[in-house]
Amino acid sequence: MQHKARIAMTAVSLLGLSMAAQAQDGERHITLASTTSTENSGLFDAIIPQFTETTGIDVRVVAVGTGQAFEIARRGDADSLLVHDTVGEERFVEEGYGTERADVMYNDFVIIGPDGDPAGIADAETVAEALSLIAEAEAPFASRGDDSGTNRAELRLWDSAGVEPGGEWYRELGSGMGPTLNTAAGMDAYVMSDRATWVAFDNPRDLELLFEGDDALFNQYGSILISAERHPHLKHDLAEQWHAWLLSEEGQQAIADFEVKGQQLFFPNAKQ
Repeated sequence: MQHKARIAMTAVSLLGLSMAAQAQDGERHITLASTTSTENSGLFDAIIPQFTETTGIDVRVVAVGTGQAFEIARRGDADSLLVHDTVGEERFVEEGYGTERADVMYNDFVIIGPDGDPAGIADAETVAEALSLIAEAEAPFASRGDDSGTNRAELRLWDSAGVEPGGEWYRELGSGMGPTLNTAAGMDAYVMSDRATWVAFDNPRDLELLFEGDDALFNQYGSILISAERHPHLKHDLAEQWHAWLLSEEGQQAIADFEVKGQQLFFPNAKQ
């Protein structure tokens, strides 16, 4: 009887160790607050499995506008940040919410519009001229209006053009990039998009890429480590591995290799 009892106790102990190991494995994930552009383009579906294979750490993405991503991180509800508003990112670190920010990759913004181009922006020489032409024509313009990185960049560009957008022609939607493109397609409106989401977008209807190439449309993405002092409960050790991998040769190559419809959508530029 004692022998059987010892066997039973051993079995229970092994089961307990196994369950503890499974629980520990299950905790090997981080929550990443990031942008809709990185999610909608398919980038994360391509690179996260490579990171997980290398490290055993899963990455669970909360894809929202950059402004919302900052708020999630400020509350301590995300282990790491990957967003695209360099000014806001630097302020996040200066305010003590982040400890390190690093360039990861870039692409650009583009201006999309109806194929008839009623405002004539295809002939514009600068993005400021293109936006001025849209405003002068009072041609419908669909803005994300969601405090995302794209929305923040768009508002800076209107300001640089000396235009205060408003009125019936300017529609602030409060939605992500994909839904905003869908709305623009439905109303034959102009819209500013990151290139990655536009290329991956499958419902263009009569929309076309009409303006691109101005240096002012440069779109930088950065990774931020969140302060352990402010939020000690977060998985800082795992988040640091994700941050380091993004900046590593392997991570940078994974980003460079990602293509949609034969086009490279993000260009790695981490400082090695």
